[in-house]
Amino acid sequence: MAAARSLLFLLILLIVTPPYTLGVILCRPLPHHMRRQSVVPWVNFAIWLVKHVLGIPYRLVGAENIPPHACIVLSKHQSAWETLMLQEVFKDTVFVWRKEIKYLPFFGWALAAIPMIETDRSVSKATLTRLVEQGRHRLENGYTVVIFPEGTRSQPGSKNRYKVGGAHLAVETGTPVVPVALNSGEFWGRNALFKRCGTVTVSVGPAIDPAGLTASEITNRAEAWIEAEMRRISPQLYGGIQ
Repeated sequence: MAAARSLLFLLILLIVTPPYTLGVILCRPLPHHMRRQSVVPWVNFAIWLVKHVLGIPYRLVGAENIPPHACIVLSKHQSAWETLMLQEVFKDTVFVWRKEIKYLPFFGWALAAIPMIETDRSVSKATLTRLVEQGRHRLENGYTVVIFPEGTRSQPGSKNRYKVGGAHLAVETGTPVVPVALNSGEFWGRNALFKRCGTVTVSVGPAIDPAGLTASEITNRAEAWIEAEMRRISPQLYGGIQ
């Protein structure tokens, strides 16, 4: 049954996405906000498919910690699931993507047309400068910036090194950081064709005020909260809460 759901999900997206992407690309001359809004119907449709065709909805913990204004989200990253569903959890989001993604057929082309915030794997001064320039613009225009500080997807029960880019943006702009833990990888594996039905837990932590903190201190606080919360969400993978 899970295999049939996964194949149906993929088939529907293969039919719907290419013509929709062409429409998004035609929106390039429009103002940024209108370009961002042009993808909302597709995102909402994909979210519906994830919930009702794949059978992977979510339960939200810590909704009271979501600020009413733009913030910087530092989120655990285990699968493509969160690139869709966090757009429902947080209002008016833009993501920080590796610039190579924009070359992916259709999906990447649409991202380049919006656009999101481009970065690369390095932590050079030039990369951080570009992140702050683009991130400041998005924040000033009311967008919440979602960043995966591990840089790439981690396997359930493990973690990658947390990078300071998102925290650096917070320090430079004075924007609160909201840590997010989630266990999407238990149902939507990395590069997995077939997904498993189940309810993902998305846990939102208290905002971290960047005032008086360094980027490293913010990153360490976010990492500590996220990884401790992962042990609570998925104790079977971590051997219980430590």
